[in-house]
Amino acid sequence: MRRSLTPLVLMSLLTCALAPWALAQEGVPQPQGLVPEQMWYAPTAADWAKPVQIRWQRTWADAVRLSQQTKKPILVCVNMDGEIASEHYAGVRYRDPEIAKLYEPYVCVMASVYRHNPRDYDDQGRRIPCPRLGCVTCGEHIAMEPIVYEKFLDGKRISPRHIMVELDGTEVYDVFYTWDTDSVWKTLKDGIKNRKIQAPPIVKGDRSLRERIASPDSEDREAVEKEFAAADPALRQRMLDLGLEAGADVPLELLRQAAYGLDPDLAKKARSGMQQTKDPLAVELIADTLRGPLSQDERTGLVNALDGFSDVSTHARTLATAHKGLDSSKSAIDGKKWQSVLVGPAYTGATPIDRAAQASKRDVALAKNPENPEARLDVAETSLLQALETRPSAGRGSVRLAQQQRKLLLDDCQRHLDRADAAGAAGWRPTALRAVLLAQQGRHRQAHELAATTMPQLPPDAPGRLAKELLTLFAHGRQFAIQKAVREKQKWPSEWMTDVHTAYSLLLQHPLGTDANVADHYDFLNFFRSPDTEVVLERGIKRFPASAALHERLRSQLLRKGGVKLLEAEYARMLAAQDAPAVTPWFAGYASLVAAEQHRRRQQPDNAVTSYRTALAHFAAYKAGTQSTDAAHYEAMAHGGLARLALQTGDLDLTFSELQRVFEICPTAAAATDGLSITAMQTAEMLRGRAIDEQNQDLLERLAEALKKLPPEAFVLPEYEQRSRGRGR
Repeated sequence: MRRSLTPLVLMSLLTCALAPWALAQEGVPQPQGLVPEQMWYAPTAADWAKPVQIRWQRTWADAVRLSQQTKKPILVCVNMDGEIASEHYAGVRYRDPEIAKLYEPYVCVMASVYRHNPRDYDDQGRRIPCPRLGCVTCGEHIAMEPIVYEKFLDGKRISPRHIMVELDGTEVYDVFYTWDTDSVWKTLKDGIKNRKIQAPPIVKGDRSLRERIASPDSEDREAVEKEFAAADPALRQRMLDLGLEAGADVPLELLRQAAYGLDPDLAKKARSGMQQTKDPLAVELIADTLRGPLSQDERTGLVNALDGFSDVSTHARTLATAHKGLDSSKSAIDGKKWQSVLVGPAYTGATPIDRAAQASKRDVALAKNPENPEARLDVAETSLLQALETRPSAGRGSVRLAQQQRKLLLDDCQRHLDRADAAGAAGWRPTALRAVLLAQQGRHRQAHELAATTMPQLPPDAPGRLAKELLTLFAHGRQFAIQKAVREKQKWPSEWMTDVHTAYSLLLQHPLGTDANVADHYDFLNFFRSPDTEVVLERGIKRFPASAALHERLRSQLLRKGGVKLLEAEYARMLAAQDAPAVTPWFAGYASLVAAEQHRRRQQPDNAVTSYRTALAHFAAYKAGTQSTDAAHYEAMAHGGLARLALQTGDLDLTFSELQRVFEICPTAAAATDGLSITAMQTAEMLRGRAIDEQNQDLLERLAEALKKLPPEAFVLPEYEQRSRGRGR
């Protein structure tokens, strides 16, 4: 077999390529006349469609509790995506009811480091079981892997693997590197047959609600969760109260359902329960809860709960530190003072300046007093700002010329800064200028360090471009320092988080702030599940309504929160606003295009058609309002999607009609892949095949005539087809 891939072990990348001869190195003879493909045949689509029959436990703690209660041993199973035997187990054996009976005498847990669903829960907090492994979520089988690795795998990540663990935690057997499944089944049977402890039969009977809620068995947990979802308010209240009686063992999914529900009192009680649980999987639930509006007492309590997991989870410690920083006002920057200056009528830091005239004036002043450090700093500053503002002009060689000019200006800044330092320059200006200069020279670490020491001294009324650049450097420096600490699993001061948040917040207000600053701010806050992410994004889009980067983040946020329904509804709301910018219909059209593709993935063709038609209406409104044609490509993509849907229904005439619209609106879009990696030209090829099958000569002629008029760019193959046909070999 092959060793399992994990994100932390580089050697595992090599083990994925282990051939049968490698197993011989382990001393395991290969059966004669068999190849791996015969021993562990690949599951078919029909196999994968069958449900997993094995009942996995959700956490190691649950498995241990259940093992002690039932006297059953624990069976640790390890699985790896892409490994031939693991594929066979996951797609065939685990879905076989007869094979599943062999696992019933055990308390089973599954460890696999791969994610098969993007989310473990939907927007209503409902579990999304792993499609590959069954009743556990991807997060649960991923969390299981490091636990069993530490306890039982002896430093070897091997898959597939079956380990029997007794009630006292000792290993009875560890079966891997086997050439057949029969030997595994025999081991499973013998492990129970030869066991001294014979588990008594489980008779669940008429257990009380309290007993069922307290049960660690995933089957009981699932039944309780379904009962809670269907219960009336009074029963839900009672069930949650009974769950809270378990203290540290309160059922996590019960808390999640209550927290995501519509009853505010129940949600509040659930948040209180999050503060008492000792289940490490609660970290993600607490983090998601911290995104929403909470009282300060609740927020503090949940952050402290995260702190309680710090010894077992660096992620929890990181989140706790970040939220402490977000709740604090202790920063190296006086945010209130800066804000009062930035929004004040007297602030002129962003007023356009004739740099050439300024440079000439300052050169004259320096010539009159060459030993004056302030005059020297003036010249250095102007050279630096001229370099920042240098852009290539139109024409051949303009990029290289701009680069040369920029280098000369930076060198000039360096020279004058050095002379100013030698003349005794003091205060914030020399260090601020040098920090920005270092960044422009690519010496980012030194620039960040200098920005960190300079920023507290920088006056809010500093020249606009210089202040903006230093704020950005300071934010990036703190951000990278946090990322380094997180990556190395080191502690870091919460004030750093406050610094980043304050700096980016000021950049959002600064006249020279950019949408890139807002995107960086959003990404950073979103990583730490900050409740301010939505506010930052809303304000950013209001200031930069044409920012593709910000709208991309908005679409992702809306899809995560409420799926395609919320995505289209929010853009409809934005369009309805009286002050809606002229560019809003363009982004609304693109949002509906994304929604249509989501519907196609979910096999919802009628909804997909509706969303495509909505997208086309938005693009038409944008074109009418702006007289712009820059939505043509995506109009064509919408028609391409409609063509594909029409082909799937067998309406060949409609398919051709929609393809014609693609060719007319934007011919080159015929070669562009949509979100499902399909091109309009591929649809045209399929249409031609259908027409041949149906002997529809008229359609064949019309299609041939339409294709004849297209430019060569329309026939370019998608990248993946180019690779498959040998390009680059």
